[in-house]
Amino acid sequence: MIKDNILDVQNNIKEALKRSKVSNSCTLIAVSKTKPVSMLQEAYDTGIRDFGENKVQEILEKYEVLPNDIKWHMIGHLQTNKVKYIIDKVCAIHSVDSFKLAEVISKEAVKHNITMPVFIEVNIGDEESKFGISKNDVNTFYDSIKNLPNLKIEGLMCVAPYVDTPEDNRQHFVDLRNISVDISNKNVDNIYGNKLSMGMSNDYIIAVEEGSSYVRVGTDIFGNRNYNV
Repeated sequence: MIKDNILDVQNNIKEALKRSKVSNSCTLIAVSKTKPVSMLQEAYDTGIRDFGENKVQEILEKYEVLPNDIKWHMIGHLQTNKVKYIIDKVCAIHSVDSFKLAEVISKEAVKHNITMPVFIEVNIGDEESKFGISKNDVNTFYDSIKNLPNLKIEGLMCVAPYVDTPEDNRQHFVDLRNISVDISNKNVDNIYGNKLSMGMSNDYIIAVEEGSSYVRVGTDIFGNRNYNV
């Protein structure tokens, strides 16, 4: 089942890229939160190497028992006191939503002599229940963290509102892309990656059409999440 689901998602991404006027590549991140190691191994055996987790504890547990060529993406809200546990285990942190968090990631990256790729999380739908920087504050926030040592700002990330009709989120993805382009145009020093982490199971096809660099797909690969673990 997982293999078939992955092939379906990969095919959807491929077809969406053909329709896209702004992108020609997109990486699939299999969001494996709450899922057992056996299911991750099945996805790995199908060829998936990028996995996304929301919780530090799940990364730590799975990191120890799964193949070491997996690229772990931290995609959930990250507390500053947890950064030290994953700084040398993840390939990117997609959820930088405060200067304090960026500062701690920078300090830990310096300690470990690594450069950590990060995404600025944008509250693209202005939802009170969501984390992220306000759309109007992204440029200022970028300026405040761009010179922190050992940080590589890859681009922007968003969790779009849940909608019954995926098309309803297209404008949010366009807005995120436009903010990213605006940052790129203002920063000629090439320290901004201009990548977009946007799109989930409900709307990733639309996100790819609008230029997503990474889609974070869980339910369409592994089925509904189990929140009782």
